[in-house]
Amino acid sequence: MPTAQTEQFTVADYRAMAEGPPYYQLVEGELIMAPSPSSFHQDIAANLHLLLANHVRKHRLGKVCIAPLDVYLTETSVFQPDVFFLPNASLPLLQTDGVHGAPDLVVEIVSPASAALDKKRKRVVYAQSGVKELWLVDPVLEQIHRYDFAVDAAKPVRIVDSEETFETPLLPELVVSAVEVFKR
Repeated sequence: MPTAQTEQFTVADYRAMAEGPPYYQLVEGELIMAPSPSSFHQDIAANLHLLLANHVRKHRLGKVCIAPLDVYLTETSVFQPDVFFLPNASLPLLQTDGVHGAPDLVVEIVSPASAALDKKRKRVVYAQSGVKELWLVDPVLEQIHRYDFAVDAAKPVRIVDSEETFETPLLPELVVSAVEVFKR
């Protein structure tokens, strides 16, 4: 296996590693380990998974998955999004070892340690890999930054504050309440 200083890691190197914990992501050839998330982060992930999964099941739209589950985006980028949605047409991407391709919707819950990685490097890879929408959820500010990559890959199309609701064309009839997302 290469060292971080000499060359980039690839999917093959990543797959040769022992299963976690600790859990790693492969970001543009760099192995990045993340510590366990905070309890509030986990509350948010559970709230979002419950909200999205119930809606997706009810309307038979596809599948909602949660971390840790590998999402293979490029030969040098394997991420573990906190929550993501695969529509029915993309379900063949889901295999026993993870998802081989881009989910339509990815949700990343940022922490002080992961904010720069999530907002910059990972956002760019998501946009270039075919993810349609990214939600960056900020537990400190209690905001959701909603990116629609068909509109703008660099700036959110909407910043949702803690008392607001929003919708996404990816999940018809779903109204997401930030109050429910940030419920402890």
